[in-house]
Amino acid sequence: MATLYTHQDSNLRKTWLLMATFFVVVIAIGWFISYYYNSPIILLVAVVFSVGMNIFSYYNSDKIVLKMYKAHEISNESHRELWNIVENLSITAGLPMPKVFVIPDPVPNAFATGRDKEHSAIAVTSGLLEIMDRNELEGVIAHELSHIGNRDILLMTVVVVLVGFISILADMIMRGGLHGGRDSKASGPIMIVGLVLVILSPIFAKIIQLAVSRKREFLADASGALLTRYPEGLASALEKLGSHSGKMAGANKATAHLFISNPFGASAKHGLSKMFMTHPPLEERIAKLRGME
Repeated sequence: MATLYTHQDSNLRKTWLLMATFFVVVIAIGWFISYYYNSPIILLVAVVFSVGMNIFSYYNSDKIVLKMYKAHEISNESHRELWNIVENLSITAGLPMPKVFVIPDPVPNAFATGRDKEHSAIAVTSGLLEIMDRNELEGVIAHELSHIGNRDILLMTVVVVLVGFISILADMIMRGGLHGGRDSKASGPIMIVGLVLVILSPIFAKIIQLAVSRKREFLADASGALLTRYPEGLASALEKLGSHSGKMAGANKATAHLFISNPFGASAKHGLSKMFMTHPPLEERIAKLRGME
């Protein structure tokens, strides 16, 4: 029977496979653009541009998202139970105590952000604090600490930047009309493959982005349950999140993958539509936690 350990190992392998595929797509598009225009400098400029965007996101993404949701930092005196839970679980996980924020929003949700474990933060909504008991709150915090420990936030930042970069490359080719490139007769097969790749790459990039996000949620669920040694706490919390579903004020598609559940409050979908979800269905996550799959 599959356990939380096997789910964790499986999701980790699948995540890196998706990332490897993603980088292959980026390299292929960059090479195609350089080849078509017979200008290696295009690939060089594209790489420099993507690195610049990645550095900016690395150092500023956490500040931007916290400000976006009007989160305010709390202290031990103002929110003693929440503070103690974060502190105790951080010690158990061997992580530095992250900064703790509360978002003034009645919709229950939470996310972790930061570039590494030394510069991390956990934010929960006021609605989450109202409906969760201590065991459930511990499950949610353990889930978010697992994101920090697994460096999921940095990984997702890189994925988001690369998705934007692929879209820019594809848009550059399409708007340029593919004029002034190499002779089409000499490079016909390459041109066909390249055009298909450019046209479909934004779709592939988005699917990979969302798939990586879903895999990280499964992994954080498993890691969080192992941290508390009480999977039922997180499973029960996810049930409450599903029953109190609603759209958060200021919900943004660019940051939706950071939250423990969909900030838009969308109900779980199945089949082809699942590819475009930022989160796996709650019932699947709960079933895995309870050892039902």
